This record gives sequence, structure tokens and C-alpha cells, in this order.
Amino acid sequence: MSVIVLVEHNQGVFKKKSFEAVQYASKIADSIGGTVTAVAIGSVSTEEMETLGQYGAKKVLHTSDVRLDNFCSRAYTKVLAAAAGKENAKVIITLNDNTGKAVAPRIAARLKAGMVAGAVSYPDLTNGFVVKRNVFSGKAIAHVNITSTIKVITLMPNTFAIQKGTGVADIELLDVALDDLDFAVQVKEINKTVGAVPLSEAELVVSGGRGMKGPENWYVLEDLAKELGAATACSRPVADSHWRPHNEHVGQTGGTIRPNLYIAVGISGAIQHLAGVNGSKTIVVINKDPEAPFFKAADYGVLGDAMEIIPQLTAAVKKYKASH
Repeated sequence: MSVIVLVEHNQGVFKKKSFEAVQYASKIADSIGGTVTAVAIGSVSTEEMETLGQYGAKKVLHTSDVRLDNFCSRAYTKVLAAAAGKENAKVIITLNDNTGKAVAPRIAARLKAGMVAGAVSYPDLTNGFVVKRNVFSGKAIAHVNITSTIKVITLMPNTFAIQKGTGVADIELLDVALDDLDFAVQVKEINKTVGAVPLSEAELVVSGGRGMKGPENWYVLEDLAKELGAATACSRPVADSHWRPHNEHVGQTGGTIRPNLYIAVGISGAIQHLAGVNGSKTIVVINKDPEAPFFKAADYGVLGDAMEIIPQLTAAVKKYKASH
């Protein structure tokens, strides 16, 4: 019995969250007595694909049509369906990101499979195939039992710590007949932030809200983020006011992140914002309003002016780094 997992890469280099998905699939395979096959799509080297064996993949099926270098949900679904048929897969794993959200429902419908989106646990096999997922903006957890023969799971990134092993995956070409109709929707242009840590993969995030008073004060957050090696984020009012780019907006109507550390500066903590960040392992809130709702959700709270506190925190991080 095979578990297949769609692995994503950036210009031929696999992302950390793909390693997490492979390891997640490996745990399931061990539980059901199966093996893991990764599905790699687009231009990626043999050496890079072999590294997936270090996280539990026994084999990698590779489809290298150059048209697949730009994401197309219809074509990716066709490749994943071909891989599932070839491997007689009973469990299919994708990430709960833009790619997974586009592909997973398509593959579930095509294969008549039950699906859980945004899983935050390994399946419990003691009484069925039960997977946990967050609901009501993270206020509750649903226990979903997938009863179909084929099961599709999208995994919330940065949910499980990855452990690197020593295996090497076998590489096998997967030839899929793709026609022009599969690429009817085409990507004309992709704009990416260069030199910054992607929010979706960041383990440390420094975020600001309207309490920063204006874009001219953002340098204090950028200085702290630089010293921590963190990504920067913001609340919706900040993005709507064009203080920061919309790709940094996290919350119910923006991105959902699960970093190990989320530092919220000058953010009140409305439920819409919490919906995008309450999966963070540790939340630190810095705000001069003692009634800010965010303090109730924080693991650590600092009451005071951000323009005084953040430079001191940045200096402390620099001092710590210099002594270690």
C-alpha cells in the first residue's frame, strides 16, 4: 500500500515544508504498512530528488515537462492522479498552501476520495482514520474520520519538526500525456520578494499593526527581524493603508502562518488577525494599551511604547549573538 505526497520546489530546490510533508507521509506509511512515493513536478535535479529519501521517501516519480515549471492546477492534478493510479495509492498528501488548496480538492473529486484540509495531527487509526483540523478560526478542533477507500490530506505547514535521516530515494520517470487543454489557464507573470524569508516557511516572524503610527517607523521592526533572521508581517489595516505590501498581511483575509515565534507589535489582536496566527508556537505581544485583546492570547506580553522597546530588544539580540 502506497502513500504519495506532492512535493514543491522553488527553482529546483525543495522547500522545508515539503520535507515536512514527506516525513508526515512516512509516519502514515509506517502505521499502515506501506511505503512513501514523492511526486516531483517540473525542472528539478536527480540529486535534489534523492535527498527526499532522508525524510522517508522510498521513491520519487518525476514528471519534467517544461510547461510544468509554472504552476497549473489542472495539469498538476493530472500528474498526481497518474501517480496515484500507478502506485495504487490509498493516501495522498499535499500541503495546505496555495498549490495544495488548488490541487487537493480536484484530486479528491477525481478519485472519489474523502478529504481533510489543514490537518494538524497524524491520523489516529485506533477507530477508523481520524485526523484533527482547526475550525472556527482556530477556536476549536474537529476530529474528522475519513471513511473512503482513498484519502486526501492537506497538511498545515510548520506543524511538525522535521528530522533528517540518511536514506536515498530512487528516481523514476513518470510519463503523463499532457495536452494544451491542461494548460488552458496560464501564468503570465510571477512577482516574488527577493532576499527575504518567505512568510509561509518562516519560523520567526516580526509583525506590526496600526500602533506603529506610520510606515516611517517600520525600520525598527525591520532591524529586529534582520537580527533574528525573521520574516516581517502586518495586520490588514496596515496593508490596506499601503504602509506594507499585501503579501505581508496575515489574518483571516490574508495569510495563515504557524511560526515558532510570532512577535506582534502595535496590533490590537482582533479575532480576524488571530485567525491567521493563533497556530504560532509562541506569541509575544508588545503594546502600550493594557486593554489590547491580544494580551489574552499571548504567551508573553510587554506593556510599553514599541519605539522604545524594540530598539532595546534589537540591541539585546545583537549582544547575545556577539557572545555566542
